[in-house]
Amino acid sequence: MERRKLESAALFLSLLGVLLILPPIAVVFQLQRRFLGLPLEVIYLFVCWLGLIGAALWLGRRLPREAEAEPPDEGES
Repeated sequence: MERRKLESAALFLSLLGVLLILPPIAVVFQLQRRFLGLPLEVIYLFVCWLGLIGAALWLGRRLPREAEAEPPDEGES
């Protein structure tokens, strides 16, 4: 993938993370059910959190490194 597409994917990932944690979507998982003794809402939030971390890690490794800027010559002002 080219750098511009990966940067757009990183922006999309940020927006997706915000949308997943907003109350209108998170309230859907606010049920009285429990899984392994944990409320379903807590599991949903941790799965979203881990998914976002995993996606950010993947994107971070795919993005090429920026070329370091060369220091200016002492003769130039």
